[in-house]
Amino acid sequence: MNSPIIQLLVLAAIAVFLILRLRGVLGTREGFEKPRVTEQPSRRGPDLEVIEGGPDLDITDHAEEGSDTATALAEMKRVDNSFHVGEFLGGAKGAYEMILMAFEKGDLSDVVPFISEEVYEALQSVIDEREKQGLTVEATFVGLSELKLTEATFDQDTSEAEITAGFKSELAYVVRDKGGDIVEGDPNGIKRQKDVWTFARQMGTDDPNWRLVATGE
Repeated sequence: MNSPIIQLLVLAAIAVFLILRLRGVLGTREGFEKPRVTEQPSRRGPDLEVIEGGPDLDITDHAEEGSDTATALAEMKRVDNSFHVGEFLGGAKGAYEMILMAFEKGDLSDVVPFISEEVYEALQSVIDEREKQGLTVEATFVGLSELKLTEATFDQDTSEAEITAGFKSELAYVVRDKGGDIVEGDPNGIKRQKDVWTFARQMGTDDPNWRLVATGE
């Protein structure tokens, strides 16, 4: 065997030896490998007790938890499980606009089922007085800027519930005399007013209607 062939065989043998040594040191992993992280024992805090029930958000969204008002609302819901505070306020919003506009227009016939006899007499007396003076009201309901439940009471003996709410509304409002002259309001302005109304209902009965039993400012 000639010398060049022997030299090639020797170099090949050395190359194979070096490759095997490198594989033993570096291994055969390819690409980027994330460093190994030694798993640590999990550090768990004490088991948390799951408390069922909790506050009724339908109540605590509108009344301070633990207050007399919140307690009264809870009693209403206990006696009548169809009662929902949020739904009541939605109905009160519609009733407010309907009753207010009936009063301003001087015709309460459509809202009689929703107001007490005392409130009807009080509103009608104002309507009658306006007619005697020859005054006419031009009013358009613009919107309600605020509606807030302020108080609630519940009589456990009679199941009579009362809820008081504060309203802030905006009206396009003008009052004219017999000659058509403006005596109150501004045709180019907005009248802002505040009202505090109290609604009542006997819970647990077949009659679902709340009636307006008191008004104030």
